[in-house]
Amino acid sequence: MKKVDMIVKAPHFYAMDDAGVGYKNGVAMIVDGGKILEFCDAEAVDSLYEAQEVLSLDHHAIFPGFIDGHMHSEDNILRGLAQDTNNWMMYGLQPFANAMTAQDGQKGSCVAIIEAIKAGTTTLGDQNFEIDSIGDFLTKTGARGNLTLMFRAAKKKVYNPGELYEFDDAMGEEGLKENIRMYDKWHNKGNIRILFGPQGPDFISPEMLLKTQKIVKERKTKLHLHTQQGDRETFQIVQRYGKRPVAFLKELGLLDESLIAIHLTDCNDEEARVVARSGASMVVNPASIGIIDGVVCPSVVFQEAGGSVALGSDQAPGNNCHNIIHEMKNVCLFNKIKYANPEVMPAWRALRMATIEGAKAVGVDDIVGSLEPGKQADFIAVDLDFPSMLPVFTHPMRNIVPNLVYSARGEEVSHSVVAGKLVMRDRKLVNIDEREYIEAVKDCPEAIGKRAEKEFFAINGTNARFMKEGKL
Repeated sequence: MKKVDMIVKAPHFYAMDDAGVGYKNGVAMIVDGGKILEFCDAEAVDSLYEAQEVLSLDHHAIFPGFIDGHMHSEDNILRGLAQDTNNWMMYGLQPFANAMTAQDGQKGSCVAIIEAIKAGTTTLGDQNFEIDSIGDFLTKTGARGNLTLMFRAAKKKVYNPGELYEFDDAMGEEGLKENIRMYDKWHNKGNIRILFGPQGPDFISPEMLLKTQKIVKERKTKLHLHTQQGDRETFQIVQRYGKRPVAFLKELGLLDESLIAIHLTDCNDEEARVVARSGASMVVNPASIGIIDGVVCPSVVFQEAGGSVALGSDQAPGNNCHNIIHEMKNVCLFNKIKYANPEVMPAWRALRMATIEGAKAVGVDDIVGSLEPGKQADFIAVDLDFPSMLPVFTHPMRNIVPNLVYSARGEEVSHSVVAGKLVMRDRKLVNIDEREYIEAVKDCPEAIGKRAEKEFFAINGTNARFMKEGKL
């Protein structure tokens, strides 16, 4: 009898190890040394293996942990403050972003990460202006980070529509230096990988973009770049360089397999195909861009052109949550409506975007995204006894995946394991005191609100008018 770290027993496994969902039953999963060793016959497992930990999950389905390809966790401190408004970034978010402190952002980030883990995310693609604290907190929780330092040369202020950004190239250089420092400190240390993240091609010079790309390729990592993320970016690039962003990036040589293109909000279908065929990947953030811009991004066209697409939750002042189950439902629903076709974007495809295809898109499919021997043991257990998952059909069709995508809310996730170690057991994070971090954010809104109030009402955006009219 062989001694191992963990045996996982459950009636349903979705390994995502083939072109579909890799459904398995009548098996147990063996984990040792942080990796998946094998699947073996459930009836024989106890005669073959002795484990330090046996997870007996009798009414659960096991999935690979979800991949959140793009999030800004520090903006969580501003949850709910920038929805329902045009010119979202400048008139909605910016007055509050200008008023928050680094400490405010760190407190909000912790709560966002807790929310994401509890809804099944095991790999968090977090992009912020500071990531040391993110790396520290993820290490405490035991979750996996695919982290990006966001930097820019455009001065931070509220710009009016039609106003070109003012550049401070020294600020951009300092940001790049900090990203390099983060890479040297964190990359491949524990469960952390580091990407490089200029905020967008409109926020930085072409020279700085090319310099960053060179550093990315030398370090064999990825360029995590907001790409044609809205008409605001398109305006800036057209005014400065005389062409739309995708054409601008193609001319520079930025479109290749090292690029993770975020959003593609303002891309037409042909531009999306150009990016996909270049070898670049995409992260689609359906709820965030739906709320911010009222747009369904071209992820279906991107996939049809052969590109890999991950799901992302983006940020809470837009999307309002960090829950990849929420994004799976929305990417299906929005595309069915866009194309007036209920067969577009089926539930199984969204699940692949949250797991193996998402992992490929953000460059971590070598270690996670599917339950295969040799890969890291990152997986979650979904409790099928929740009302939202019942009843369970297994023939003539299985309804577990459709119920997860269209009905689940996140609280159905009961257990989370990263690199073979429990991160959450029975809905409780095992390595931190959740309550401590939840309580820490409660004192922030009063001070942020006081600092933001003058600019908020001076701009007189949609939500300022809603306040004056008693609608909020």
